[in-house]
Amino acid sequence: MTVESTAAARKPRRTSKRTSAAKKPQSSEPQLVQLLTPEGERVEHPDYSIDLSADELRGLYRDMVLTRRFDAEATALQRQGELGLWASLLGQEAAQIGSGRALRDDDYVFPTYREHGVAWCRGVDPTNLLGMFRGVNHGGWDPNSNNFHLYTIVIGSQTLHATGYAMGVAKDGADSAVIAYFGDGASSQGDVAESFTFSAVYNAPVVFFCQNNQWAISEPTERQTRVPLYQRAQGFGFPGVRVDGNDVLACLAVTRSALERARRGEGPTLVEAFTYRMGAHTTSDDPTKYRADEERAAWEAKDPILRLRAYLEKEKFADEAFFTALDEESETLGKRVREAVRAMPDPDPMALFEHGYADGNSLVDEERAQFAAYQASFADSAEEGK
Repeated sequence: MTVESTAAARKPRRTSKRTSAAKKPQSSEPQLVQLLTPEGERVEHPDYSIDLSADELRGLYRDMVLTRRFDAEATALQRQGELGLWASLLGQEAAQIGSGRALRDDDYVFPTYREHGVAWCRGVDPTNLLGMFRGVNHGGWDPNSNNFHLYTIVIGSQTLHATGYAMGVAKDGADSAVIAYFGDGASSQGDVAESFTFSAVYNAPVVFFCQNNQWAISEPTERQTRVPLYQRAQGFGFPGVRVDGNDVLACLAVTRSALERARRGEGPTLVEAFTYRMGAHTTSDDPTKYRADEERAAWEAKDPILRLRAYLEKEKFADEAFFTALDEESETLGKRVREAVRAMPDPDPMALFEHGYADGNSLVDEERAQFAAYQASFADSAEEGK
């Protein structure tokens, strides 16, 4: 046998070994912090406990229901041509409401573009979230009014912003904390790794909240990592924890603990909320092209809203009057969102050049003048045609 044929004979075996390792399936029942089962049964955890009143539990349920209703309305508005794009949070309500309600007023949030539930918890008017997706503004709210930063479209970059802000908080001597939201796909970005490094070295009071919704657009988690995402924190020198992202109680307890740790000066924590994106990545995506209906059906059985409702009904913490009133409130919210979007005025075209530089820029000034002349030419043409 020649050297070439020997190498050729060996190559398939090496390739097969690598392929086999890469396709090693992750456990269908991962170890995670859970306080409320998919059936609505309350369970205890040795490291995380939570004691909420009936009013607080109803409040969490209301938050999730109204957030889902707003999200559904926004999706419908995009389909009707009222929005250019929308990124749905369907299925991720517990991760966002649980973590959002763990925050104090003086904590600061750095979101991606899907944190509609966290925005709700921070008191941002839902209609303000839609301006950017309608194309009438660059955000729609003052980040410092609610300590909720503008949505970030660039994948993973907000973790750098959060880390730098947290380092500043520590230098100022404040006892507040910072939280950065990102997805499983963003965890593969270099920005996130750099954020982990800086936050660990400088002991920054930041919580990295990764919503692992199983799909980075069309790429499944096993194409992103060979180990559970929360374990990545170990390599950077800080703790990581995986929580049931469809359990609002567990998300609240775990995030609250991580934030308190940050405020005590003990540095960053990585929280992996193990959840599922039940809808499309955005309204420009078709998930039926890359995932099976059976997969979604399995996750629908773990629906975060249904499990909390089951618990409320079982413990008699909520009656039919509560659910009926909430349905009516939900419809009122949907109507308000529809009317607000359709009433949004078109922006002044010249506003495009505002807020680019704090002290101005000669190139921007030149571009502004050119664009103004271009706009004026349309009026001149109209006058000449008369």
